[in-house]
Amino acid sequence: MTGKAHVITVSDGVSAGTREDVSGPALQHILRQAGLQVSDPEVVPDTHERITDAIVAAVVAGADLVVTTGGTGLGPRDVTPQATSMLIDYEVPGLSELMRSAGATKTPMAVLSRGVAGVRSHTLILNVPGSMKGATESLEAVMPVLGHAIQLLHGNTRHR
Repeated sequence: MTGKAHVITVSDGVSAGTREDVSGPALQHILRQAGLQVSDPEVVPDTHERITDAIVAAVVAGADLVVTTGGTGLGPRDVTPQATSMLIDYEVPGLSELMRSAGATKTPMAVLSRGVAGVRSHTLILNVPGSMKGATESLEAVMPVLGHAIQLLHGNTRHR
């Protein structure tokens, strides 16, 4: 797979320096192993403005894929799906469904993730849970289709 990826960790604790980011680096590793160029890690607090600013900056910088980790649950500060939904041109619900479905085979808690998947311009945006296990399992569930999705977004519409 070729392309550029950007990972954004959404966490008040990591942003404040009181918690270590383990999910972001794990996601970066998976993406690098797949052949993507991965930008430096980014951490933002759980606020609409900081999340949307980070996603827009990654899109403007030419990312083919943006993966956010964290802020997808039911907590009052879990606003990543709302922030993402405000930005995307359209949803790709099958990716979110696949991530939740794959997670649910391991834990019923996976269905509590509200993560969305969608497109802004030519960039695919995925929200995955904040836990390292939930984040990596979610990303691994969709990895087989991400290369083709990126190609489609760049106009290569040959079917596989």
